[in-house]
Amino acid sequence: MAVTTSSHLLVGHLVDGRYRVLSHLADGGMATVLLATDTRLDREVALKVMREDLAADETFVSRFRREARSAARLSHPNVVQVHDQGEDDGRIFLAMEYVAGETLRERIGTEGALTPREALDLLAPVLTGLAVAHDAGYIHRDVKPENVLISEEGRVKVADFGLARAVTSQTHTADEGVLYGTVAYLSPEQVERGIADARSDVYAAGLVLFELLTGTRALQGDSPIHIAFQHVHADIPAPSERVPGLPPELDHLVAVATHRDPDQRPRDAGEYLAEVRAVRRALTPAQLDRRPAGAPHPAGAAAPGNAATVAHARPAPTRSLTAPAHPGATGGTLPPASSSRGRLVALLLALLLVLGAGYWWYATAGPGGDVTVPDTAGQTRQQAEQTLREHDLGLEAKRAYDEDVPKGRVITSSPPARTEVGRGDELTVVFSRGPERYAVPDLAGTSRQRAESLLERRHLRVDGTTGRYDETVRKGRVVATEPDAGTELKRDSGIDLVLSKGPEPVDVPSVTGERLAAATTTLEEAGFEVDRSADAYSSDVPKGAITDQSPADGTLPRGGTVTVTVSKGPEMVTVPKVEGMSLAEATRALESAGFEVTVQKFLGAPMDEVRASRPGGGERAEKGSTVTILVV
Repeated sequence: MAVTTSSHLLVGHLVDGRYRVLSHLADGGMATVLLATDTRLDREVALKVMREDLAADETFVSRFRREARSAARLSHPNVVQVHDQGEDDGRIFLAMEYVAGETLRERIGTEGALTPREALDLLAPVLTGLAVAHDAGYIHRDVKPENVLISEEGRVKVADFGLARAVTSQTHTADEGVLYGTVAYLSPEQVERGIADARSDVYAAGLVLFELLTGTRALQGDSPIHIAFQHVHADIPAPSERVPGLPPELDHLVAVATHRDPDQRPRDAGEYLAEVRAVRRALTPAQLDRRPAGAPHPAGAAAPGNAATVAHARPAPTRSLTAPAHPGATGGTLPPASSSRGRLVALLLALLLVLGAGYWWYATAGPGGDVTVPDTAGQTRQQAEQTLREHDLGLEAKRAYDEDVPKGRVITSSPPARTEVGRGDELTVVFSRGPERYAVPDLAGTSRQRAESLLERRHLRVDGTTGRYDETVRKGRVVATEPDAGTELKRDSGIDLVLSKGPEPVDVPSVTGERLAAATTTLEEAGFEVDRSADAYSSDVPKGAITDQSPADGTLPRGGTVTVTVSKGPEMVTVPKVEGMSLAEATRALESAGFEVTVQKFLGAPMDEVRASRPGGGERAEKGSTVTILVV
């Protein structure tokens, strides 16, 4: 949206009995944005009011309302929140979170090309916000610097999901002949077939990254049609062509996102964000903080670095067309004809001479002549353009990897050197990208299938796998790679994946019979957690020692839990008083209390009466021990 300082008829009015309009912020293609105060919640909001001429069009109204429903479902710090939607006196509006700050377009316009660190730090929250939308089933379809807001505190938010709609098997971008979205950021499938999915947002995000790194749009043209044509038929140039010295990893980030075939791009913003983070980790601080030198600034952007130089045929020097002297003539002029036939012959000779001279000029120094293709091998782009210009030849640049020719130098030309070509022809000159190398991505924590997919995109492959115990990485996930992440390898090189076997199993020591403190130390030193269950009575294990543990043996992963039971010692019970009871009564009472009973009879126990017990009634004795009774 273009910010404007003009007033608006709603300034000072209360919209929908709730929003007090304070000022006019901006105008967009579908709506006007006003700063307002929500009088109910006492907060500032951005009020987006549909243009009156569009409010009568049900198609636009439906799209506007769909924006509210789509965006309101997205709640994330990197997405501008939609608070409310309504209609007031025929005006349809949205109430959205107000972000005081600037757009990413304004940041680029002010600073031009950013450092790689600044560019990646701005792109990451944009992709985070888009990833939330993609996970929720929505696409943005209009990702561009104008729709990225940077608050005064530095918070980055994606705005204007006005073109977002639920992802289906085929979502159309074109509606009734109108192509929505900004043409400079439209993906080839949007231009060609009018369809979009999450990969279309990734394409636009790659173009935004290009602009952050170079300060200029990737595609430039005289008209929207020209730019749209380039999206479909031309590859996006590498950022390093505009800003020499940028790491090849950044060229790869732009290339993988802006591949013309959507199947070759990351599936969604989340997947692209993972690649962005991996590249950021792989770059050195010096690479991340390198300030672009001589990068074109938006206020005076240079022509794209990959624009072909068109050679124009140089004008031939002025030549004197003088007829050869006639035999016997003087001064190099024809003698006067003595008859009309002589004059006719002289005229024909002069005409033939002029025609012959003209043809000679055309076929030699003129545009119809041939020139020999000069040898430009090893030259820089500037040198090659100069060499071909001197030979009245044009240049169409292409790039290819080469193991021997330094980056930016000519590998070959087509037609090759010493070939005869027509003056003014355009040669295809192939410049070296340098050796074809791909950095091993950081795959730690990914599944094997995901790792193979990421390697395939880097033109690398899995050679084999090894296992290693790891305390933090889940079993079956990648712990490391051999060689390490960030290592530069040739195309189709193989790497080994080190897969986690989970935590290393440890033998469980036996601590039965040990005192609790000593047992705890033994188990913790072995790498286990200790859990104490309810204490239990034990006649065999002293009080305070371990009477039982689970598991008692075998192995557990390091960090596992061993449960121990601590002895309370023998259970003590009060001996019942049985004096005066019969033998049967006394036996029942003692056995009910948990004692064994031994009987001593005096003189045959004719009275069947208990006279005493040992231990005596009321004393404490170990449960299960023996009480002896005397019966008379």
